[in-house]
Amino acid sequence: MDFQLTEDHLTTRKWAHDFAEREIRPVAPEYDETEEFPWPVVKKAAEIGLYSLEFWTEMVTSDQSGLILPLVMEEGSWGCAGISLGFFGTGLPLAALAYSATPEQLVEWAPRMFGTATDPKLGAFAVTESEAGSDVSALRTTAVRDGDEWVLNGRKVFITNGGIADVHVVVATVDPELGHRGQAAFIIGPGTPGLSQGKKERKLGIRASHTAEVILEDCRVPLENVSGGVERLEAKLERARSKNGTGQHHALKTFEMTRPSVAAQALGIARAAVEYAIDYAKQRETFGKPIIDHQGIAFKLADMALEVDASRLLTWRAAWMAKNGVDFHRAEGSMSKLKASEVAVWVTEQAVQILGGYGYIKDFPVEKWYRDAKIYTLFEGTSEIQRLVISRALASD
Repeated sequence: MDFQLTEDHLTTRKWAHDFAEREIRPVAPEYDETEEFPWPVVKKAAEIGLYSLEFWTEMVTSDQSGLILPLVMEEGSWGCAGISLGFFGTGLPLAALAYSATPEQLVEWAPRMFGTATDPKLGAFAVTESEAGSDVSALRTTAVRDGDEWVLNGRKVFITNGGIADVHVVVATVDPELGHRGQAAFIIGPGTPGLSQGKKERKLGIRASHTAEVILEDCRVPLENVSGGVERLEAKLERARSKNGTGQHHALKTFEMTRPSVAAQALGIARAAVEYAIDYAKQRETFGKPIIDHQGIAFKLADMALEVDASRLLTWRAAWMAKNGVDFHRAEGSMSKLKASEVAVWVTEQAVQILGGYGYIKDFPVEKWYRDAKIYTLFEGTSEIQRLVISRALASD
């Protein structure tokens, strides 16, 4: 394997890093405090093309290494994971459509998720419910056909961009008797009656990212708005009824595809904490010398740097495999997400420890990174779910 980044990789990473340093980091404490959605930053990202459909279709899709996206994700989260998720969060519903929608649906709806450079929009992927997360068979949101429409009812929770997105991709049950095989994704456009935002969550970290309930009350969408089309859905249901249903649930497939990107976000937080802790340790003196010269601190920093680099290698491998169609036979996508997320939590905790009392107060950024890191062991599959996926892959290998 060649680990040498190309000129395009280096240029793109610098582009993303400069934006994060100039536009994201300076306002990160403000949005962490207010919990407001960072529309001004999203608009600036849209103006330079960092938040755009073209970024995903031209830069990400054309990059055969698969590294463009994790490189950019890492830099964005280095700036602020919450703000970065404000515009990269649309990549999840886009991935869902890329996996399950017809070409015509993708052409129609993908641009509407992003809007324009002067008027950006958002997308949201709504799967999780109060009693169902990774256990998709427990979803209770329903979609019932009524003539030329689907009628959706249910309540989704913990939805990134939920309620403020222009396009919601909602997973609902069409045939409850079939369990997860009787489910489908539905595309809900802006202003659709029956879709509303419920409670906006107040969170420990990534507080600039909008997380809310999505409520569906007799929400009617056109028949053709089922992702993949009616004919494909009916064929899928028929196979399931005949006990021949095969394949992975499309929501789980979407999460599998995006796990290396989630890992890269966690890496950005961890790297920020390592860099800050090293700089602090070089300047802070005790007993007549910088604390980095004390073995207790030096070895801690060495382990932090080691774990971040190890996580990055797992992440890059998984991203390359996903891009080049190499199956995750040993759940390499889950490995990357599990390792990077737990490293981010551990590394940021060590950074707080190195700063001592200063690490515990808001005057220094490590306490924020410590809070931000925790979510990566929870969303898009908890650490326990990742271990379950990995262990099952090993058992069947």
